[in-house]
Amino acid sequence: MVAMPAVERPLSSEDEQVLESFLELDTPAGFRAELIEGEIVVTPPPSGSHESAFALLNRQFIRNSTIELDLAGNKGLIVPDGRYIPDGTISHVGHFEDTDSWASPEEVLLVFEITSSNPAKDREAKRRGYAAAGIPCYLLIDRSDGSATLFTDPADRDYTAHVRVPFGKPLDLPAPFSFALDTEPLRQRTVVTGAPGGAGPATRR
Repeated sequence: MVAMPAVERPLSSEDEQVLESFLELDTPAGFRAELIEGEIVVTPPPSGSHESAFALLNRQFIRNSTIELDLAGNKGLIVPDGRYIPDGTISHVGHFEDTDSWASPEEVLLVFEITSSNPAKDREAKRRGYAAAGIPCYLLIDRSDGSATLFTDPADRDYTAHVRVPFGKPLDLPAPFSFALDTEPLRQRTVVTGAPGGAGPATRR
């Protein structure tokens, strides 16, 4: 499973100014800045529940995948429409060892996001960005509606296939992972709030 090479689109003078401003940002410790479809998005440090979900995914990928993998948290990726930082980036062992803070997504096997205070970015803009970069798999852990979705087969700047399960049901992952993701612990730990069409605040990061 190999990602297609990502090519940054030509930048207008306005886009170049935004990118320059973005790269010069000095964010407070623990905060994360991304450039998503021309918009600078700064995210506060994650909550404990967010990090518990990250740890759960980390353990399952490392223990259950059929090959040895590296799982990086908060690795900067250069995609055609910006600079994205997935919650988790999975690659072959040692892939990012000699890269800079912002790296090409080539050879990335899978990225995942765990929704927080702005789930729309993870559901739409970041999905499109990862597909445009040719990343083979995007796993969305949507705590707002209690579901896990695996997007695959990127083409024409989006994923052409997906499988969605509610928390509590297993989600089959393709090779080279080749295991069923256990989402039951996510169901046990997540309070579903801010679901589409529902009342109440969105889950905080």
